[in-house]
Amino acid sequence: MPLFGTDGVRGLANGALTADLALSLAQATAVVLGQGRSAEARRAAGKRATAVIARDPRISGDFLGAAVAAGLAASGVDVLDAGVIPTPALAYLIADREADFGVMVSASHNPAPDNGIKIFARGGVKLPDEVEQRIEEHLTGEKLLPTGGDVGRIQRFSDAEDRYVLHLLGSLPSRLDGIHVVLDCAHGAASGVSPEVFRDAGAQVTVIGAEPDGININDGVGSTHLDLLARAVVEHGADVGIAHDGDADRCLAVTADGTIVDGDQIMAILAVSMKERGLLANDTLVATVMSNLGLHVAMREQGITVKTTAVGDRYVLEEMNAGGYSLGGEQSGHVIMSAHATTGDGVLTGLHLVAEMARQGKSLAELASIMKVYPQVLINVRGVDKARVHDDGVQEIVGGVEAELGDSGRVLLRASGTEPLVRVMVEAADGETAQRHADAIAEVVRKRLAL
Repeated sequence: MPLFGTDGVRGLANGALTADLALSLAQATAVVLGQGRSAEARRAAGKRATAVIARDPRISGDFLGAAVAAGLAASGVDVLDAGVIPTPALAYLIADREADFGVMVSASHNPAPDNGIKIFARGGVKLPDEVEQRIEEHLTGEKLLPTGGDVGRIQRFSDAEDRYVLHLLGSLPSRLDGIHVVLDCAHGAASGVSPEVFRDAGAQVTVIGAEPDGININDGVGSTHLDLLARAVVEHGADVGIAHDGDADRCLAVTADGTIVDGDQIMAILAVSMKERGLLANDTLVATVMSNLGLHVAMREQGITVKTTAVGDRYVLEEMNAGGYSLGGEQSGHVIMSAHATTGDGVLTGLHLVAEMARQGKSLAELASIMKVYPQVLINVRGVDKARVHDDGVQEIVGGVEAELGDSGRVLLRASGTEPLVRVMVEAADGETAQRHADAIAEVVRKRLAL
């Protein structure tokens, strides 16, 4: 089974993900990414390759981050340790410091016992599959083992957060004065920087979920647990709530009455605004196959084309880069604004969403009304042979449902990339219809693809 998943290497810290593995990954990464053209130019000038590393606040990040730093320095790579900062901040800083690559120690929205290692190439971009494969192949290969003065140095990146804050503030089209925002930082990597930058931008800020202790990250808070944020917005009489996940590459929101606004709705709001201001390249938005049918309908009505990719923000970014598009993302809240970021950035997204409220003088509920969310039912059918998802009997019922729904619904059948299950997703104009069709398809999948 491949070591790299859809977003780096992830697993139980001290279980599947050990300090030994982190050190070996760092050494292999130094071989693959630390010897490119930029690194060769540095060596010709008597300098070493440089990497920026960072982590979220989960307790295992201390020893895993230390192992990564040790593996890189032992391979002759100079390390700038940015400490606890969001994943998109690391991506920005790699480009800002013209580093050769970077490593983020984080398991994103996963619970505290898990952790992960995400590797970014020069410019702060995620690695393509083939480069990840090369790194995995070098885990057991020859290491770079310089001696004497050729080993790498490890230094604290002391102004990392300040650089990121200035970058975020410089991206805003307008200030946030007069808007009361509740921020839920998931006890994660944005606990310091997000409240700071929203206040600097002029917002009145109430903060929850910003007391990380190493083990409470994502625990009942953040973008995967929005109930607390919704209650806080209503209790404080705030205008809007913004939720991040553990490494702050996601943003979801709630309206003044506590209604959830997901990534699709956020993208719809930003896409229409950017088109109006001439900033939406080719009048096109990039989204994944999991985005709601309502997004496609709303964008069509606004004269905006939607390009669709596989699930994963890396695939969204690949399509954006290939077509020169300026906005894309996922229903889960990974939103990429390519003029300002090379990956999903929850703080940046939240700032621009609230800035749009300020620019138009409208509530979030008013802005979100541009898109009708179609009822969506998702069923995970477990214990089946996902390799046979194109079985004739399964495809026959899918085709029948699609014909019945017509333009008023959608069916998506997808094999899981990591588990022995098939995901059945049905959207329809009403929840009862979506549930009925999803149940029928799931039953056929369960019978036809049984192990």
